[in-house]
Amino acid sequence: MLKDQLALWSKAMPFWAWNLLVLAVATVIGFTLKFIITGLLRYYRNNKDYSLFKSILTHVGRPLNHFVPLLVLNLMVPFMVMDQQYIAAVSRIVEILLIISFAGLLVAAIKIFEDYVYHTYDLNKADNLKERKIRTQLQFIRKTMVAFIILITIAIILLSFDNVRKLGAGLLTGVGIGGIIIGFAAQKSLANFLAGFQIAFTQPIRIDDVLVVEGEWGRVEDITLTYVVLNIWDQRRLILPINYFIEKPFQNWTRTTAQILGTVFLYVDYSFPVDQLRGEFDRLLKASPLWDQRVNVLQVTDSKEHVIELRCLMSAADSGKAFDLRCYVRENLLKYINQHMPDSFPKTRYLALDQEVKAGKQVFAPSSAADNRSPTPENDKSGEVKPSTQ
Repeated sequence: MLKDQLALWSKAMPFWAWNLLVLAVATVIGFTLKFIITGLLRYYRNNKDYSLFKSILTHVGRPLNHFVPLLVLNLMVPFMVMDQQYIAAVSRIVEILLIISFAGLLVAAIKIFEDYVYHTYDLNKADNLKERKIRTQLQFIRKTMVAFIILITIAIILLSFDNVRKLGAGLLTGVGIGGIIIGFAAQKSLANFLAGFQIAFTQPIRIDDVLVVEGEWGRVEDITLTYVVLNIWDQRRLILPINYFIEKPFQNWTRTTAQILGTVFLYVDYSFPVDQLRGEFDRLLKASPLWDQRVNVLQVTDSKEHVIELRCLMSAADSGKAFDLRCYVRENLLKYINQHMPDSFPKTRYLALDQEVKAGKQVFAPSSAADNRSPTPENDKSGEVKPSTQ
């Protein structure tokens, strides 16, 4: 009944006006449905840092702007008045756009799931080893799935054309040789992809790990399919190929735990009262919130020609706190020594021979060749050098 009524209306209007009307109605209906959906999501979302409806609204809102109108338009294309060949072309274009829009919705759905995992496994914890493991795996899986969705979308669009489908059937006979050629041409890309896959699941590095690479200290900021971004302590970024972490050695300070030991070295005189400084070191650590109360050791670790070496060993929850704790201990121990034992800093000793001291003699070492010269006309008896008359 409705179809017959629409046919009567289409005959009563010029074909171009009717087609524009169908396009306008499809657009209005599509955007109306989109606003209803987003309105419901806004109604049920809350103002917390995370909610499922808020995440859906954030990621799905933009794809819905084109997916819902295209879906409605695809349903209304048969009601347009034009030649069959034009109807087929318009229908093909709308279908392709709809496939691309649907791929965008799938990518948004992956991001919604990622938000949920990020909320469940929060990195802002003292011991976040499990969270870093899951986030590293999730990041690699997300990027792989997005790349897979894009490839599948392109394949579906191309296979919708008869000529491309026939061409693909003909190329199947040479797929073996083509695979070998592509393998040689893209071996580095494949190596990087496999290295990324290995890193995601064996996890020599993870997101937010503290690394020392190429002499630089920093945190892993991002792991992509081909490279790793290291956020260095002074806010520079070090970009390394992902297979670097498979082939070369590096330091990972948070592989199993973020806890770390820090050291401070002091060089003092042999007469230094070590026990007195050990008590001050203990007091400083107990007064600092940076110390995690695991390790507290002050030892004489070496004796050199003029000084002894003191090593203050302390522990902290992570490398950042360890660095701040070392600076705090070093500064305050030097201040304590300077205030209470200023004579205990390294000094140089000069010892005269016993016989010369008993005889009351003084030993003078010649300082230059001029002081050892025999008296000449240019030298007076006091040894003072006079200018030559020549």
